[in-house]
Parts: sequence; C-alpha cells; structure tokens
Amino acid sequence: MPYNSIVTRQESVSIPSTGYGALIPEDFSREISKGIINKSAALQLFPHRTMSRMQQRIPVVSALPSAYWVAGDTGLKQTTAMQWTNKWLIAEELAVIVPIPEKLLDDTDYDLWDEIRPLLEEAVAIALDEAIFFGVGKPASWPAAVVPAAIAAGNSVVAGTSTALDVAEDLNNVLTTVEVDGYAPTGWWMRPQFKARMRGLRDANKDFLFLPEGPANVGVSNNDALAVSRRGSTAAGGTRAGLLYGEPVYVSYAGLSGFANSTGGAATQAEAVTGDFSQGILGVRQDMTFKMLDQSVIQDNTGAIIYNLSQQDLVAMRVVCRYAWQVPNPVSRLQASEANRYPFGVLLQVPVP
Repeated sequence: MPYNSIVTRQESVSIPSTGYGALIPEDFSREISKGIINKSAALQLFPHRTMSRMQQRIPVVSALPSAYWVAGDTGLKQTTAMQWTNKWLIAEELAVIVPIPEKLLDDTDYDLWDEIRPLLEEAVAIALDEAIFFGVGKPASWPAAVVPAAIAAGNSVVAGTSTALDVAEDLNNVLTTVEVDGYAPTGWWMRPQFKARMRGLRDANKDFLFLPEGPANVGVSNNDALAVSRRGSTAAGGTRAGLLYGEPVYVSYAGLSGFANSTGGAATQAEAVTGDFSQGILGVRQDMTFKMLDQSVIQDNTGAIIYNLSQQDLVAMRVVCRYAWQVPNPVSRLQASEANRYPFGVLLQVPVP
C-alpha cells in the first residue's frame, strides 16, 4: 500500500495527477515596471520661439558701436556704425510610427497605447537632445551642435589637466572659457556618474571638499558647493542636483551617446556642459501630435510595402513634431571674432590612448 501519496503544488513525475497547482489563481502585478521617463533637456533649458512657418529669421548684432571723446569746446564729433546679420530657425520634422496587430490589442489586458505614448515622448526627447547637444542625426540645416561647436570655439577643457589636478578646477576653467567670450553661465548639464566624482573630492587633509549640504572648507560660500544629495524637481531630462559655483545642476538619465562612458573613449565625449542657456533658441513649429492609423501602408526607403494596415488588421500610432535650433551668438565686447566666441563650454573626458 502507498505511504507517500500527498497533494502537492505540482504534479509528480512518479505520482501523476496529484498536484493542485492548476487550481491556484495566478497572482500578477497590474503595474508595468518602468525606468525613469526622461524629458528633453533642450526643451526645458532653452527658451522657445513659436514659429508660424518653416523658416524664421533672427537679426543678430554683428558689430557694436563706439563712442569718442570730444576735444575742446568746438571739437568735431565722430560717427559710428552698427551691423546686423541674419540667422535662421529652420523647422525639421521628427517622427515615428508604432504598428500593432488588432488581435494583439484585443488579447492584451492593458491599454497598450497608454503604455506606449510616454515612451514615444521619451524617444523624441532623446533624439532631440542627441541632435542639439551632440549632433547625432542632426538635420543639415541646423548649426553645429553644442559640444562640437564649443570645442571648435576653444571652449573645452580636458578633465585632469588643471593645475590643481582636480575636477573642481576643471569645471572652473570651463566656466572661464564661456565668461571670457562675454557670456554669463546660467547652469550645468551632466551625466549622473559625474555626481560621484564631485562627492568623492577631498582636500589636502583628506576631508570631503563638498558635503551633502554645503562645503567643508571655511571661506567658501554655500553657493559655491554642489549639494549632490539635495534633489529637487524633475527637470532637464533628469533631476535637479543642487548648485555648482552658484548655478543649478541638471542631470540626464537618458544614456546619451555623446556623454563619456565609464571606460573612456574619444576626446570629443563630454562629461559636463555649461553655458548661458538663454542664448540657445529652440523653435517650435509643431509640438508632438499623435494620430491613429488603420487604413494606410508603411513602406521602406525603396518603396516596398512592409505593412498594409487595412489588409493585415494593424493599427498604428504616429507621432510627429517639428523643431528648429539656432545659437545667435551675437558679438560681445570681450570677443569680436564669432569663430572664437560661443555661449557654451564643455568638460571633456581624458581620451583612451
């Protein structure tokens, strides 16, 4: 007679039909786990310019007037001139389509479009930031992206090359490159790993240089410290991380390709970007609009039909937006040459040999 029979959760190989696992209701979470939904740094840091056409002209001061002292009571007054040049905002289209079979929508116990839409918004934000800051996929009609333009203007510092040999002095030197061009930096934008570099800085006595709520050293004001543990509102594609040399710091969690990676890379990869963000203009011709399609075809770049929505019972969500980008870079009293003047600076990583 059997002495080992028992009702278990799963059927036994040697004693079949004794499990009751099939009778247990499945427990699952209704909440889909997601990471941080990144917002566009460009859309939040730069002023917007509403556009009613594809192109918009921006007059920019290119030569400044001069004034002269008059000698004696009857001295002759001299004349001066000013010059303006035109720069253009040209709106370019950014778009993507997500097709889904209707049967999948019918069988899924979620509103897939509600799940997909914020991730599409994030994809647009990342594409916009990659183009404006790093030039990845940048439309040909736009000016050079922020990081390569800053490098070309001489507004870059390679990490670890300062006299003090610490990152705080590197960042100070980056600020200087912008200030000597006649601009006043208004903020910082950096990757999250950079916060750890600031937290780990120590002085000659091995004390922390920057404490979570302020500096350790006497004689340095609170505005000069990066309060890396003080987190504020979500902004600029990530989180507000405090102040650095009196200017707000924003952190991107988007994993942008132009930021330096942990193992080192090209000398053109950035650790942090600073500058006068009021000097970048983001034109908005059409903000993100969503449209559902079910009677269309989707073709590839050769004209071949990949999906026929009506014939294959597919539904697609299309997102379209049109943005323009420009840096007027007006002439300043400190730097007359436009080639050597730029309102942004960048800290670059040490290139791998």
